[in-house]
Amino acid sequence: MSESATHYRTCNLCEAMCGLEIQYQDKEVLSIRGDKQDPFSRGHICPKAVALKDIYEDPDRLKYPLRKTANGWEQLDWDTAFDWIVERLQVIEDRYGASAIGVYQGNPNVHNVGTMLTSPTFVRALKTKNRFSATSTDQLPHHLAALAMFGHAMLIPIPDVDRTQFMLIMGANPLVSNGSLMSAPDIAHRLQAIQKRGGKVIVIDPRRTQTAEHADVHHFIRPETDALLLLALVRTILVENLAQPDRLSGFTNGRDQLIELVEAFTPQKVAPICGIAEEKIVALARDFAGAEAAVCYGRIGLSTQSFGTLCQWLINVLNIITGNLDRPGGAMFTLPAVDQVEASRAKGRGGAFGRWKSRVRSLPEFGGELPAAAMAEEILTPGEGQIKALVTVAGNPVLSTPNGQQLDAALSQLDFMLSIDIYLNETTRHADIILPPTTGLETPHYDFLFHQLAIRNTAKYSPELFEKEPEQRHDWQIFQALTNRLNKQPHTEIPPEQMLGFALQNGPYSGEGVNLKKLLNAPHGIDLGPLKPCLPQRLFTQNNCIVLTPSIFVEDLQRLKNQFLEKINEVDATWPFQLIGRRQLRSNNSWMHNSERMVKGRDRCTLLIHPDDADRLNIANGQKVSIESRVGQIYLPAEISDCMMPGVVSIPHGWGHHHEGIRLSVAQAHAGASINDLTDHLRLDELSGNAAFCGVPVRVIA
Repeated sequence: MSESATHYRTCNLCEAMCGLEIQYQDKEVLSIRGDKQDPFSRGHICPKAVALKDIYEDPDRLKYPLRKTANGWEQLDWDTAFDWIVERLQVIEDRYGASAIGVYQGNPNVHNVGTMLTSPTFVRALKTKNRFSATSTDQLPHHLAALAMFGHAMLIPIPDVDRTQFMLIMGANPLVSNGSLMSAPDIAHRLQAIQKRGGKVIVIDPRRTQTAEHADVHHFIRPETDALLLLALVRTILVENLAQPDRLSGFTNGRDQLIELVEAFTPQKVAPICGIAEEKIVALARDFAGAEAAVCYGRIGLSTQSFGTLCQWLINVLNIITGNLDRPGGAMFTLPAVDQVEASRAKGRGGAFGRWKSRVRSLPEFGGELPAAAMAEEILTPGEGQIKALVTVAGNPVLSTPNGQQLDAALSQLDFMLSIDIYLNETTRHADIILPPTTGLETPHYDFLFHQLAIRNTAKYSPELFEKEPEQRHDWQIFQALTNRLNKQPHTEIPPEQMLGFALQNGPYSGEGVNLKKLLNAPHGIDLGPLKPCLPQRLFTQNNCIVLTPSIFVEDLQRLKNQFLEKINEVDATWPFQLIGRRQLRSNNSWMHNSERMVKGRDRCTLLIHPDDADRLNIANGQKVSIESRVGQIYLPAEISDCMMPGVVSIPHGWGHHHEGIRLSVAQAHAGASINDLTDHLRLDELSGNAAFCGVPVRVIA
């Protein structure tokens, strides 16, 4: 037996990019701690980090191809599996056309360098327009707002947390998420630092979250009314002449039109609808505009609602009119070592929207993908263009997309299904064949996406810790083998390190010697400095100006008026509650639930409900209750807490491991119930097509 050794890498289980110090011996992990020498995370980790050991050692994790037979699952060799898959896909394409093959890519794809670099070529080889991903169940409104206002879907402004004096957080819980579309390890201490230097942290949320508990002020808000609050804030700032766009005014178009657009959304009208008093709305607007440096940040609770894109547009507007875009302490843009934004400038396009629409509901395409909420109906609805085969990659949409029961039924009707995944889970149980790639500690790591979304410019590359077993395959090997066969090309393999090296050589820091060799010699990562002002040079709009009032957003304001300002705001007696989700520190996606240490302890899959609501319904703490929506019904224990706004209930996402035919022994013992058996595939942000998980009408029965 060899002596123990130390390996440094970045945790890939959420967006925070925390540095890890892993003690190991032979092929056994002895301990996982925070890397104190990592310049970005500074020794911080959350409880999820130790799950890297659990996933690596998980006896339920798949390592070799499995094909479904009449007698159960059989193991195949890789070449036989690849050939069989391509043959089946070719039959589907020849019979029904290329778009009869659908593709769904889950959230873990963006946490894996091999998948990020090689799966796009594989998807293009399928030649289908029926592409779906977790983007449209999460952050699509951010991308659409960035595309319309700044010209590029990845020009998403990031809060400069370390230098702000006033942070307004809406529909986000960074103390639990560690930041989302705002990679910010050790966010608790970063928010405390705002307060220690005399600044303020304000949280707007229907739940008094962990972040709200530590904020200076928390305001409850009725779900789905955040856009109204933002409009009232913008109006107050404009009417009271508090706007100070400063240097931004020289390259921002649309301010005169903005004044007219917000006129109807007075604090007096908005207050009774959103549940925040008029005087508090006015005070918040004045405080934000008067702060030395302020930033508004809105995340999942805003993106996954019926007006998600309007919310992200208005957050940008608020930051712009107060001069807090593209300046220290405000909302800024990154310049990562591998820069996706500048890499696309030569192509002359920063993204695409609405080039085609889904067959059944005519929902718009974004970036080559259709809304995931349309996936089940595209499988179930007969006719030309119906999806007959599906490829899922590192995703569990039965638990993570709206109306999961409908999708579960749809998957059973497919002619063929391929899953590239490490688990036999609620989705992959429907597959005809599963190809499991290596994972976590067996793979190299570089965060292509999250360096683009971080609160500071850094770069870090981590080689694999453990060699794979001879008969295992990396994700990039799987994708390249399938792509070569689909394109009828000779078999070639290009490892991700080679592609990464090329990207770094063409990146913005190549002149400073930032290349793969330098990153290999800097196992703790390299600090490339704070975010810097970069506008208007970094804009992708035609005239290099910010578009403050894009026409698609202006037109969508009427939908907001119709729903709220021009209707009586009454509670529906049939569905008296609004349902929201919640993030949990020891859970990111459903695949985290097969780690005993992540799920042990008290039951965390509960229905949070306010004491007044529980009392009215004669519900006791811990009592099992029925929660019903238009599309489904589940049962959960009630957890009574005044952290909830009255009339609002909350269920965490990712649970529901009760299905037959899965191999998740730990998760099955802590099954819980899926919130997405209640969420409705017909409830969308109509502008973008993003799923509207927030504010689902439900009833609760003891």
